[in-house]
Amino acid sequence: MDYITAARAAQLWNISQRRVQILCADGRIEGAVKFGENWAIPKNAKKPNDSREKKNKFKVLDLFSGAGGLSRGFLDAGYDVILGVDFDKKALETFKKNHVGSEVMQLDLFKHENIAEIENFLNKKNYQIDVLIGGPPCQGFSLAGPRNINDKRNTLYTAMVEVAARLKPQAVILENVPGLLLLNNGNAAKRIVQDFSELGYNMTAKILYAPDFGVPQIRKRVFFVGLLNSEKSFEFPLPIVSSKNYVTCEEAIGDLPALDGILGDEIQEYNCKPLSPYQKLMRKNSKNIQNHIGTIHDAKTIKFIAMVPEGKNYRSLPEEYKGIYKYHEALTRYHSKKPSNTINTGHRSHFHYKCNRIPTVRESARLQSFPDDFIFYGNKSQQYKQVGNAVPPLLGCSVAKQLSLFLNNEAQHEK
Repeated sequence: MDYITAARAAQLWNISQRRVQILCADGRIEGAVKFGENWAIPKNAKKPNDSREKKNKFKVLDLFSGAGGLSRGFLDAGYDVILGVDFDKKALETFKKNHVGSEVMQLDLFKHENIAEIENFLNKKNYQIDVLIGGPPCQGFSLAGPRNINDKRNTLYTAMVEVAARLKPQAVILENVPGLLLLNNGNAAKRIVQDFSELGYNMTAKILYAPDFGVPQIRKRVFFVGLLNSEKSFEFPLPIVSSKNYVTCEEAIGDLPALDGILGDEIQEYNCKPLSPYQKLMRKNSKNIQNHIGTIHDAKTIKFIAMVPEGKNYRSLPEEYKGIYKYHEALTRYHSKKPSNTINTGHRSHFHYKCNRIPTVRESARLQSFPDDFIFYGNKSQQYKQVGNAVPPLLGCSVAKQLSLFLNNEAQHEK
């Protein structure tokens, strides 16, 4: 019989790892076996009915939602995502079609007067928001490009502050690039903490590494988490995957059609069974493959990328060709036995570990931990942008599950 860990069962069942351990100890999970301090759970075990699960889900508002990676993580953790707000029309179309029952608003959040539209919507629906989440645009903070402390996009987070001031959710989560912590000698991050603290939020921040949470991609993100009127600070989730067991590119996308030299169809069939537990998870609710259209490069690009081994870049080219490329990530080929490089929005620098082409939107989505039933809309460039801007859902889910421990505790105290 095949077994999975308590951490993996928690991920699949959308409950905390601690709750899985308690259910095992209570004999509620058939076939569970304890080895020392750890539980092994049959791979085919069914989630037991749990009377402690909340019937009324915590309600979430997502600002700067994009396509909804962070929201998808909260949905998978058992929350109710009420509304996604963004200025990108195609990203909102993707959000709406992948978050059944959620609404969307296209708003310019530079203009704080637009926040009244959010308030009006919530009042009409009689919704009380429990959690405010958001990832304000990070171009002014990012280490991937030139950082500019005067970039006006750096101030977009103040829309989250204003929404928190008006709605008073129990928790706020602001996600961004780690470069934010360094901007202006750390004063940008201090200002964010100060602004939310003045509203009564106990703020804490930490950089999380996506591979530690089952994401097959080298990606670091800083999360600011605030708990309203709480004496305790948020305790961030611990890694659930060890470095020697990080999900690799091959384990993530090796089952998808190669499309080497062809474009492929809009809808394709799986041509093999899942080759890894991660692929099985990604295919769980999908009957076919979408957003998997290849790219046929010009002969020059194919010639050069064919010379680059796995895990290397243009520096591996023969000496006479190296001077053609001027940026450090040019012709970067993924390594099949390692997580991918950070997925970006440009999508032109990274190449498949085996095929002489850039990854498809679906491959990039898999590397971001979007399951195959999450479909992206718009043209190809818009789809790549939506994927690259997103928070990996598995990373968001881990944070959301950890937050639910605080929210459930607060709900018990209110009874």
